[in-house]
Amino acid sequence: MTRKIAVAGASGRMGRMIIEAILADQNCCLSAALDRADSPFIGRDATDFAGQLSGVAIATSVPDAFAASDCLIDFTRPEATLAHLDAAVAAGKAIVIGTTGFDAAGKAKIAEAAKTIPVVFAPNMAVGVNAVFRLLDVAARILASGYDIEVIEAHHRHKVDAPSGTALRMGEVVAQALNRDLSECAVYGREGYTGERPEQQIGFATVRGGDIVGDHTVMFAGLGERIEITHKASSRMPYALGSLRAALFLDGRSPGLYDMQDVLGLR
Repeated sequence: MTRKIAVAGASGRMGRMIIEAILADQNCCLSAALDRADSPFIGRDATDFAGQLSGVAIATSVPDAFAASDCLIDFTRPEATLAHLDAAVAAGKAIVIGTTGFDAAGKAKIAEAAKTIPVVFAPNMAVGVNAVFRLLDVAARILASGYDIEVIEAHHRHKVDAPSGTALRMGEVVAQALNRDLSECAVYGREGYTGERPEQQIGFATVRGGDIVGDHTVMFAGLGERIEITHKASSRMPYALGSLRAALFLDGRSPGLYDMQDVLGLR
């Protein structure tokens, strides 16, 4: 049975990539496309950018989008995503959330919604990145002593949150493997006279510039050697393909809060 997918932020870079992925997947169809009320693309066919006509116009009505769809894929901004989440709960429909930058209250609201609808919420939908999460867990356990840990990430100039959700998740994976509390051992940037590096510290460095899609490296720096685990994205397609896998995974699922580790069967 074809999964009917709605896409939020349909005229944006990520939204268009998701739509392209839907068009290429026989298991999915584009059922609705959403954008902000001030978007110049409202009323245009959602696949016009690809030289096709889908018959699905970019619109603003979230309830109508859910009425026509099985699941919404959302890579927008936290405030928009939380409004879409309310509509998903009201409609009893599934949602895939790739948006990052949520505060604690936003994450709590997502967890509460997942008690009544199925939700996939992940800091990164790319299959390769989720493989890296597993590798980091293994590496951290092996390199638990004598290695300093740094997380370095780079993204395009338009990204509004830092560090990225993926970088933070990498830090969480490493901290959990080492039985550390990331909120207590993380440092986000250094300047001036900092003194020697504390042994338990996990450092984060952020780069913003140009059109970098997303580079992430976790460095384990020891004496006489350095181990680096890196993922580099050259396009947004891996995120789009992963989000479609998540939407298909939610078909028939019970309410609950899932992530890509669940989608990929890595639990």
